[in-house]
Amino acid sequence: MKVILILLVLFSVIVLIGMEDKVEYRKLTEAEKQIIVNKGTETPFSGEYWGTFQDGIYKCKRCGSPLYTSSSKFVSGCGWPSFDDEINGAVTYKLDADGMRTEILCRNCEAHLGHVFTGEGFTDKNTRHCVNSLSLTFEPISARETAYLAGGCFWGVEYFMQETKGVLSAESGYMGGDTKEPDYYQVSSGTTGHAETVRVIFDPEQISYEAILRKFFEIHDPTQMNKQGPDHGTQYRSAIFYENEEQRETGQKLIEILKEKGYDVVTELKPADNFWKAENYHQDYYQKKSGQPYCHRPVNRFD
Repeated sequence: MKVILILLVLFSVIVLIGMEDKVEYRKLTEAEKQIIVNKGTETPFSGEYWGTFQDGIYKCKRCGSPLYTSSSKFVSGCGWPSFDDEINGAVTYKLDADGMRTEILCRNCEAHLGHVFTGEGFTDKNTRHCVNSLSLTFEPISARETAYLAGGCFWGVEYFMQETKGVLSAESGYMGGDTKEPDYYQVSSGTTGHAETVRVIFDPEQISYEAILRKFFEIHDPTQMNKQGPDHGTQYRSAIFYENEEQRETGQKLIEILKEKGYDVVTELKPADNFWKAENYHQDYYQKKSGQPYCHRPVNRFD
C-alpha cells in the first residue's frame, strides 16, 4: 500500500511539473529582461507609455495579465507611467532590496513593475505606482460604457461589480440629489436627496449592459423600499440612473421580468445626472478591510 501511495505522489509531482512547464510567457528582449527579471529601472522619459493617455488597459508584458486602467493614470512629471490605483488583485507589494522602497510586481507571474510611493499629493488617492514602460503592454479600448447603480450601501455593490469579468472599474459615489459636491455625512443625513451610487465602467465587448443589470438585481434586494438589510434611509434606495433611452428600456425590461416572477420591485429608473465621487476611504472598502459585504449576497432571481 505504501509503495502505491509513493508512486501516486511521484506521479502527481511529475504531472504538476509538466503543467508548470507548459505555462507560456512572452519571450523577453534583453532590455525587457533587465527590467522584469533583474529588477532594473529604465531611464526616465525614455519609455513608450509615460506620456500615453488613450483609453485602454495596461497589461503585464510577460504574462498578459491586466494591471492598470487608463482611468487611474495621471501626469506626475517623474518620467515614468504613473497610476494611483491598480486593477483589484492584480499587483502585489514587496519590500525592496534596499529596505526602504516598496516594490510592485505582477501578482500572476511576479514580473517586476516598479515601485509604489504614497504621501506625494498628486491625486486624491495620494498614491503613485511608478511603473516601467518595458514591464507593460497597452491594449486600447475602442468603446466603453457606464452604468450608475444604487442598491443600498455602495461598499457591497462596488465589491460585487469589481469581481465581474468585463468590468474595468467600479467607484463609490453619490447621485440623484440636489446638493453639489456632497460629503458622506451630508448624504447620510438624508437631506440631500442623493443615493449611494456606484459608477461601473465596463467593456461592452466582454459584458453587456443587460448582464450588468442582471447581476445588480441579484446582489441586492430590489423589493426593499429605502433600505437594504439593516441600512435604512432614502440614501439606500434601489435605483438605476440611465444614460440613454436604450439603458432605460433595458432596465424596464428586467423590472417587468422580475415582476412577472412575483417580485414587488421598487427600483427607480431615473436619468443620470452629476456623479459625485465619494471620499477615498470609501473606495475599495472591503479589499482594504479584507472583509465581505454585510447586506449584499448573490441570489438567483432570473432562472
